[in-house]
Amino acid sequence: MRIAQIAPLHESVPPKLYGGTERIVSYLTEELARMGHDVTLFASLDSRTKARLRGICPRALRLNPEVRDPLAHHVLLLEEVFKSADSFDVIHFHIDYIHFPLARRVNTPHLTTLHGRLDIPDLQPLYMEFKDMPLVSISNHQRRPLAWANWRATVYHGLPEDLYSPSPVPGKYLAFLGRISPEKRPDRAIEIAKRAGIPLKIAAKVDKADQEYFNVKIKPLLSNPLVEFLGEVGDAEKNEFLAGALGLLFPIDWPEPFGLVMIEAMACGTPVVAYRRGSVPEVMVDGLSGFVVDDLDQAVKAVQKLEHVDRMACRQYFEERFSARRMARDYLSLYREMVYDSYRPMTAARGQESHAVH
Repeated sequence: MRIAQIAPLHESVPPKLYGGTERIVSYLTEELARMGHDVTLFASLDSRTKARLRGICPRALRLNPEVRDPLAHHVLLLEEVFKSADSFDVIHFHIDYIHFPLARRVNTPHLTTLHGRLDIPDLQPLYMEFKDMPLVSISNHQRRPLAWANWRATVYHGLPEDLYSPSPVPGKYLAFLGRISPEKRPDRAIEIAKRAGIPLKIAAKVDKADQEYFNVKIKPLLSNPLVEFLGEVGDAEKNEFLAGALGLLFPIDWPEPFGLVMIEAMACGTPVVAYRRGSVPEVMVDGLSGFVVDDLDQAVKAVQKLEHVDRMACRQYFEERFSARRMARDYLSLYREMVYDSYRPMTAARGQESHAVH
């Protein structure tokens, strides 16, 4: 198939540091190319891919100090995509809803994977207007605020099976990985580690929007001798960081759409202690991939049971449910449905014309 993957321009594909959406776009693109499909990736020029790269801007936008208006680059992205829409069998968007007005006006089959939270009131009228847009959710929980939308499937994220190497031996510290923000609750992670008396290593980025939260709420907590703040880490350091941990803390306080870090930990054989919010009950199996908890006391008790989790069974669970191969196959099935659906009206119209002639 001739497939276009449309990535956000904020990070390269794959991202050099943080960037969950761009990471998934990369895994999907590379797996589809490995399967022999003709894949074109629309992304920043500093992206790396075995597919055909259509570069829109010289560098990813977030780490480019010269960028003042990210929207301008995304408008150029849309122009490039829709100029060549007829050359693809299917177009797969990962850029929220900005393309909806144009996508409605082309004949090429397309679908949109939504990677973010959908419980924002501003989104209701927009998605109601564009309720014909074919959508993919990354968890069943994610779609609840827009349950009436045109959902074609839920496709869970997947990682290449050779990306991370599992460790069968539990480490001596707890890990927190991702982003410093109120909804991720790094303060909760610190409190869990303190109560359990186990060191905590925090590998996380601080966005400009969360800088004040970090300075006021989190920075004072980092003086505790049990807590070590490492800052943002890339893929090269992530395997050692996760595989070397006793467990990953995921004490979220928001409707998490998926939680990529959970399956990254599982791929390393590292169990997760996660709060029962958003997608967590869909991604986790309590007692197998870690523990699902409802409050601080349960989290502390769960941490004390982490060393008894079978880390290789945790890794096997990842391989069975969250591989990039499985993700790519799920999407290919959807692509074929979209292409088939697009041909049916034309076939029916030809049949009617033929019947009229006779």
